Amino acid sequence: MPRGSWSAKRERQYDHIKESLQDEGRSEEVAEEIAARTVNKERARSGESKEASPTSTNDISSARRGGLRSHRGRGGRTYDQLYAEARKANVKGRSAMNKAELEKALNQKRVSRG
Repeated sequence: MPRGSWSAKRERQYDHIKESLQDEGRSEEVAEEIAARTVNKERARSGESKEASPTSTNDISSARRGGLRSHRGRGGRTYDQLYAEARKANVKGRSAMNKAELEKALNQKRVSRG
């Protein structure tokens, strides 16, 4: 964890995120990873890091996203995530499906495999 280069503000942010995730029931290891990734993304967005990936700087902020893209969070996976998963699962007719239809097709695939 590259915490040595973080400011005091980023250290507090990391600790807050980690504690919140642990309060939600995440393991310490997972909470540390998510917190570090979040802080590093925010550092990249604000120009505090030497290198930054395009997704870190061009994507919506971590705070606003707030679980939009998690598998369990508010709204679940995005259409693009579902479409990519459907492509991997070889779901027929996926290009004509909307988000709800993709979710349903993927759930049916899982049930038939399980």
